[in-house]
Amino acid sequence: MDLEGRTVLVTGATGGIGAALVDALLARGARVLAVARDAGRLTALARRHPAGAVTPFAADITRAGDRHALLQRARSFEPAPSVLVLAHAQAAFGLLQEQGDELLEAVVRSNLVAPMQLVREALPMLGRHDAAAVVAVGSTFGSLAFPGFAAYSASKFGLRGLFEALAREHAGGPVRFQYLSPRATRTPFNSAAVDALNRELGTRVDRPERVAQVLVRAIERGSRRRQLGWPEALFARINALFPALVDRSLVRQLPLIRRHAGGPSHATPESRHEPVPS
Repeated sequence: MDLEGRTVLVTGATGGIGAALVDALLARGARVLAVARDAGRLTALARRHPAGAVTPFAADITRAGDRHALLQRARSFEPAPSVLVLAHAQAAFGLLQEQGDELLEAVVRSNLVAPMQLVREALPMLGRHDAAAVVAVGSTFGSLAFPGFAAYSASKFGLRGLFEALAREHAGGPVRFQYLSPRATRTPFNSAAVDALNRELGTRVDRPERVAQVLVRAIERGSRRRQLGWPEALFARINALFPALVDRSLVRQLPLIRRHAGGPSHATPESRHEPVPS
C-alpha cells in the first residue's frame, strides 16, 4: 500500500507510539486525522507539523456519540480515510485479585469493545475504497499472557482474535486487517512499577520512533501479523506450540513479578497513547 496522498485515522494519537506513528505516516506522504481525548495535546501535536497535515479531533471512542461525530468528520475528508490505525490502550498492571470492577471493565471496554464498535461503524466508509486497511497496534501480551497483566493480556488476546476473524471474514475484499504487536516500548504508558520490573527482568525496551517506523513499513507491506522484536517473536511462537515450557520459565520469575505487582494495582489512567476513563 502506497501511503502517499492517503488519509489515515489514528486513535490514541498523542501518546508515545501514537505521536511517533503520526510523524512516520506524514513522512510517507499521508494526511492524518488524529484522535485522542485531550484537545490541548492534540493541538500541540498538530502545530508541530505543516498546516493541514494533521487534523486534530478530540473524542473518547468508548462513547457512541463521540464515535458517530468522529466518523462524520472522517467522511467529510477528500479523500476519506482508507486506513484506520487503532493505537490506543488502557493499562492495568497488578494482581487481578486486587483490581476492582471499574478498572477491569475499563480495560475491556477500551482495548476490545470500543475497537470492535469503531471498526464495525467505519467499515462502510473503508469499503468504498479499492484498497483499505484496519490496523491494530497490539502487544506481545496478546500472544503470551504474562502474570501481573492478566486483564490487559485478556483484552489483547481478544483484540487479536477479533482481527484474525475479521481478516478471514473479509478475505478477498478491499479491506485488510493487520494485527501488529510491539514489545515493551519506552513511553509513559508504563508505570514506574512496570519500568522497575522491566529493568530487573532485563526486558529489551524499544524507542517509540523505532516502533513507529517498523509499524508503518508493515502497513505498507500488508503484513497480516507481525510481532516486533527478538526474542519476543520466538517466545510468542513457543507459547503457541509449547505453552508448558513458558509456564515453567515464568514460575522462576514469579517472586520478582509479584513483588512489583503486589499492593495497590499499578494501573495508570494513561493508555499507550491516550488517557481513557478508569
